[in-house]
Amino acid sequence: MAEILEKEYTASIDSKKRLTIRGAKHSHFKVEVFSSGKVVLKPRILVDPQLIPRKTLKMIASSVKNLKAGKVSKPVNLKKYK
Repeated sequence: MAEILEKEYTASIDSKKRLTIRGAKHSHFKVEVFSSGKVVLKPRILVDPQLIPRKTLKMIASSVKNLKAGKVSKPVNLKKYK
């Protein structure tokens, strides 16, 4: 099925290289810039930290602490999965 164009307008970049998106339904976007000059914005929904279980947050904090202390394993060789 063909995509339906919902909105089309001309916008200008301001002096700080910002662009305003009128009526945006999201506040975070993944930006893809192509060599042709085409720019694609894909909406991103960030996870609320309150929704992440405490056990998971504790595990992440422990992993970061170990990384900073230099307690890390050898690099994993993923070449065999190519």
